[in-house]
Order: sequence, then structure tokens, then C-alpha cells
Amino acid sequence: MALHQPLSFPLADVERRLRHVFIRDLELDAAIGVWRHEHGRRQRVRINLDLAVVESDGPPADELSAVVCYQEMVDRVKAILGRHHVKLVETLAERIAAACLEDPRVERVRVRVEKPDAVPEAASVGIEIERTR
Repeated sequence: MALHQPLSFPLADVERRLRHVFIRDLELDAAIGVWRHEHGRRQRVRINLDLAVVESDGPPADELSAVVCYQEMVDRVKAILGRHHVKLVETLAERIAAACLEDPRVERVRVRVEKPDAVPEAASVGIEIERTR
């Protein structure tokens, strides 16, 4: 049985016309967890996003509409966290990846979701996924 290899992609690649848009260590409160003590309260999550964005021909215009806006991506993450309780970090990561891929310029996305306070003996625990359109 062959093991599934994770996707590997260049974050910025001149030949493929890819630009790397990233968000590092976004810390937000989330209603997340499967354990009874995690229900009815919010806990800190740390989210990292790496987006491979298809560049337009030539340099982008000096206008926000010409690029993938990282604030818009942060707002999408906040909207997901504001909806309802999520049991698994895996589910949260999949929802975030899908929201990022809604922008047609985003070709691929890497999402890391960490729960820094979940296991006292660890700096953090979590999941990292890569998805493509």
C-alpha cells in the first residue's frame, strides 16, 4: 500500500507566474474541541496561511483590487470561526482552505491550525494541510 504524499508546491515561482501571499501566526479565539471541557468556551488557535497566487500579466496595478488581499483572507477566517462550534482542527483547516480557494487567483493553499493551549507539555498541537483547485 502506497502512502499518500502531501502536495508540495513552490510558494513563489517565476516560471509558473506564482506569487506567495502569507499570513503568519494569526491568533484568534475559537469554539473548537471534542472534549466536554472544550464546549461552551472559546480557546486560542494559531493559524498560518500560505497561498500560491497566479500573477497577472506584468506588475499588478497599485490597487488593492489587483491583488489577493490578506485582510480579506483574515476576515474569511474570522467568519468561519464566528459561525458555530467545530469539533476538529482538521475540519477547521478544511473550511479555511476552501474559503481561500474561493478567490479564483489562489491556485493552492497551505493551512496550519494549532491549538497552543491544548496539551500543557507541548508548545502547540495541530494540523497542516495543502489543497489545490
